[in-house]
Amino acid sequence: MDTIIILDFGSQYTQLIARKIRELNVYCEIHPYNKIPQLSPDVRGVVFSGSPFSCNAPDAPIPDLTHIKGRLPLLAVCYGAQYLAKWGGGVVQQSSTREYGRANLTYIDTESPLLKGIAVGSQVWMSHGDTIQQVPSGYRCICSTGDVRYAGYQIEGEPTYAIQFHPEVHHSVDGLTLLRNFVVDICRCSQNWTPESFVETTVAQLRRQVGDDTVVLGLSGGVDSTVAAVLLNKAIGRRLHCIFVDNGLLRKNEFQNVLESYRDMGLNVKGVDAREQFYGALRGLTEPEKKRKAIGKTFVDVFDAEAKQIADAKWLAQGTIYPDVIESSSVKGPSQTIKSHHNVGGLPDYMKLQLVEPLRSLFKDEVRRVGRQLGVKDSLIGRHPFPGPGLAIRILGEVTPEKVHILQEVDDIFVQGLRDAGLYDKVWQAGAILLPIQSVGVMGDERTYERVVALRAVESVDGMTADWCHLPYDFLARVSNDIINRVRGVNRVCYDISSKPPATIEWE
Repeated sequence: MDTIIILDFGSQYTQLIARKIRELNVYCEIHPYNKIPQLSPDVRGVVFSGSPFSCNAPDAPIPDLTHIKGRLPLLAVCYGAQYLAKWGGGVVQQSSTREYGRANLTYIDTESPLLKGIAVGSQVWMSHGDTIQQVPSGYRCICSTGDVRYAGYQIEGEPTYAIQFHPEVHHSVDGLTLLRNFVVDICRCSQNWTPESFVETTVAQLRRQVGDDTVVLGLSGGVDSTVAAVLLNKAIGRRLHCIFVDNGLLRKNEFQNVLESYRDMGLNVKGVDAREQFYGALRGLTEPEKKRKAIGKTFVDVFDAEAKQIADAKWLAQGTIYPDVIESSSVKGPSQTIKSHHNVGGLPDYMKLQLVEPLRSLFKDEVRRVGRQLGVKDSLIGRHPFPGPGLAIRILGEVTPEKVHILQEVDDIFVQGLRDAGLYDKVWQAGAILLPIQSVGVMGDERTYERVVALRAVESVDGMTADWCHLPYDFLARVSNDIINRVRGVNRVCYDISSKPPATIEWE
């Protein structure tokens, strides 16, 4: 498989570069700049990402160019462009003018293969505090903006290109054209990274990896574990044993409904009612991380007990996807833990199972494309993402069966309302949050003092960033009225209009 390697210098946009290259049906991988993999013959080119660091800073990231520059096509973006210029003897200084946001190309070298099909005036997105004041000898300017003379350059005599703008963000109108020029024309990558080819190669790999062994998989009802199960079922059939645990924190009727859907798909599934074990583990806990860890430990205990009942089980399958893998790596030391729920990290020592992760190279949208290729129902493929800890992290404070019941009812009204109004597929993720406060209300002639819920609906591509959805006012009014009238114990409904960043999608 022709491959592009992306070296990450800590940019918030690194995953976007990978996603754009994947859109071109070309396989790519992200690696920290200081953990460059051995470059196999399949690697056709390298991309340097941007970075929050200055190349003039004492702790600036410094890559090893030995096996890259001049040997493989290289595209250096933003920080990468500045680093290469300084490395060659150029001058990089703090910008005298603000170079952040939209800009337009005022000069383009029409002979440059990187800029083929891009016209003068094309809008690009700048995001840097330093700028290249002077390039070294042998570095040829290929594009400029009104404020940035060296918006792009090429090192003469080698396929090394650099740009100070970000082609991966949608504000760079011809960004995908530029990336196509680099990946397809300059690197000569075959565009054969497709759902069909992924299914074919992954099924073959799974058969080789697992052999005649038995595999267990914990289904969650979500897209990732579902597609992983269908892939494994295609590879090894009834030797795949799926376990679907009811942790008491699922949506209303979700355990029964999803279990029936799985059985209709021909999967070998066992449902386990473990609600009381989870409620017991959560009793008295209010801090989000403690709740997550209690849920994780309880799941492992329940799952381990069930897995031991399956004779000769040697493998544990997980729905780990590529963002989980990327976020478990760090560019500059250990990453800050925002929330601990990703699959990456292995298993407890007492679980004597080997890991198999058929989706670990895919982004979320690619998982959905693969699912459709496998014939998974749209009702499962199109489901909104749902957090691993379930409603526990949408109940702020201690989790109790009573609070779970209230939130299940509220969530059901909201989500079903989105479906009825034809809005469900226009929203990336929606849910309700039960707040640890009460408010005064009036129902009829009576004063009430009841709970407050918040509704959350966001638009996103992969969950890395998200904007709140501008749902119609009449829809929000109708849903709010239905919740207050039908859910005993709730007398106030709010709508969350925070974007990510700075807020996260979930409240805990």
